[in-house]
Amino acid sequence: MVKKKSLNPNAPIDLVSADSGYPTGQCHYLQPHACVLSSNLWSFILEGYLDNSKHRSCWRHVVANLHAQGKRITKHKLEKIRLTNPCFSNDFPHRKRSKRRINCKNIIVHKQKKRLDTSAFEWYFRNLWKSFSDDKKSSFGYLDCLWFSFYLKTSSREKVLNWIKKKRVFSKKYVFVPIVCWNHWSLLILCHFGESLESKIRAPCMLLLDSLEMANPKRLEPNIRRFVFDIYKEEGRPESKHLIYKIPLLVPKVPQQRNGEECGNFVLYFINLFMDGAPENFSISEGYPYFMKKNWFGTAALEHFFRKLDSIPKPDL
Repeated sequence: MVKKKSLNPNAPIDLVSADSGYPTGQCHYLQPHACVLSSNLWSFILEGYLDNSKHRSCWRHVVANLHAQGKRITKHKLEKIRLTNPCFSNDFPHRKRSKRRINCKNIIVHKQKKRLDTSAFEWYFRNLWKSFSDDKKSSFGYLDCLWFSFYLKTSSREKVLNWIKKKRVFSKKYVFVPIVCWNHWSLLILCHFGESLESKIRAPCMLLLDSLEMANPKRLEPNIRRFVFDIYKEEGRPESKHLIYKIPLLVPKVPQQRNGEECGNFVLYFINLFMDGAPENFSISEGYPYFMKKNWFGTAALEHFFRKLDSIPKPDL
């Protein structure tokens, strides 16, 4: 006789059963991992999720959303979610899902109105870069928007440092480093890295511009400092680790985004305005560059900037 295993109602469970037969990649929120739920229960959740996708507040969608965030759910919590988020979808008449699909030529505009992914960001940035004169661009450099994220992975760190070395960071007055971490965009600007760390007139510093101050931009500081130290080391610079770690990392008060989707837009606009108005030189002892204030720009200026970018013909994606 096989002893039946007792179930702990508070034991963590995953949402997808390995034997459910559900193929990977069919639903953005419901990617299968390991599993404990029975095939029947999983099929029930999945069927309701796919058939009633316009009914966003029922328990199926709450569970699917929690799974998409990587959260584990106990059977006790699952039952509580079902009780507090009942599904009324079948109680009301509704038409079938539309078969209309978005034209791929317009997909980049769609993404811009939401949060920019790395491909859309890179496309917008390259068009922005082209809009400046060669004379203006000669003082600036930039790193690919994925390099900082790649650097954080030990397996790709050496390769990234090699790529950065070819960018000649120490020959530029300013270098833009777009950062995308934890689904949020911010902008690091390396200033005067070719100058002496002990200079009192034009010493190197870093500016970290973040349109979501409540997310605590300084949480990136340990990774940024290690990143900068490795750039110096890869270049074979003579500066000591002690001096490199003392390079000021400043977080100016800048205009803040209005929702959770605009961070990429703000980073592009930070780059545009900084390139347009950055002084030849500035000393941190005298404060930030004169234009870097909380009222740096308004909503109307930001929206005008993106309408201008949207007017550029887009490639087929």
